[in-house]
Amino acid sequence: MLGLFLDANQTLADVFHRVVRPEDPKVTVNLQEDIDQSKLADLVQGYDFLLDDHTTLPTATLAQCKQLKHVIFLGTGARSYMNPEELAALGIQVHIIKGYGDTAVAEHAIALMWAASRGVARMDRGMRAGNWLRSDGMQLTGKTIGLIGFGGIAAEVARIALGSGMRVLAWNRTPKTAPGVEFVPLDRLLAESDVVSLHLLLNDETRGFLSASRIAQMKPGVLLVNTARGAVIDEAALIAALKSGHVGHAALDVFTVEPLPVPHELTTLENVTLSAHSAFRTPEANENLIRMALDIAQTITSG
Repeated sequence: MLGLFLDANQTLADVFHRVVRPEDPKVTVNLQEDIDQSKLADLVQGYDFLLDDHTTLPTATLAQCKQLKHVIFLGTGARSYMNPEELAALGIQVHIIKGYGDTAVAEHAIALMWAASRGVARMDRGMRAGNWLRSDGMQLTGKTIGLIGFGGIAAEVARIALGSGMRVLAWNRTPKTAPGVEFVPLDRLLAESDVVSLHLLLNDETRGFLSASRIAQMKPGVLLVNTARGAVIDEAALIAALKSGHVGHAALDVFTVEPLPVPHELTTLENVTLSAHSAFRTPEANENLIRMALDIAQTITSG
């Protein structure tokens, strides 16, 4: 079986060549971050499996690729780029990779929380423009952070937050326990949390999960952190809440449309801190990611 790394950037290509082993199935690395959709079918023809980092894979296009049987998505958010059920109907199985960057994403969520709580990005912008901006921030020690969804990333956020002297609440769709974490109903979490951090996978049940009505339940002035997927938030409702001040600050690494279109209203608001879907990008996480993808490739080619 032959594989294609469809859309490698230079960093991931270097990681691939560093972690690949002689016994791994043969994979062609296509060093091309932006794939022309009109040429996608021709590019994929002749391959049995794909490694896909960020390229949209329309069902109709892959239906033309009769040899293709597997897509290994480099992460957990495959639904943002393809329809796994439709592809399964074509005989193409979609594989996702969990846990490769839990610590990296958790650290980024915490970094966004701290930066937003003290207005670091706003002061940086102001000082670069020649203004000496000083403002009061939120002291986080003793404050409550609420984690919506509790997988590996949220568990790491909880560990760091607890070590910082924060009270940690969590809500999960299925019962869980964790040392130092109080699991509570969602309405209580929203009402009591000074900081809310989202850790949900995107699917039909979670799309728009943080709706206007749920945002209204949140504590006035809440700091909202999202390193999950942009579409789990009703973006229009969030923007309205930021303008009114009900959401005091939003620290966002993910967006409904990526890259974030220019112009975009979120970039015009002073009470927003932005990063470019980079929470998982550390050398350690990248090596875990590519090695785990190759392990999946080994499994599917030997089965």
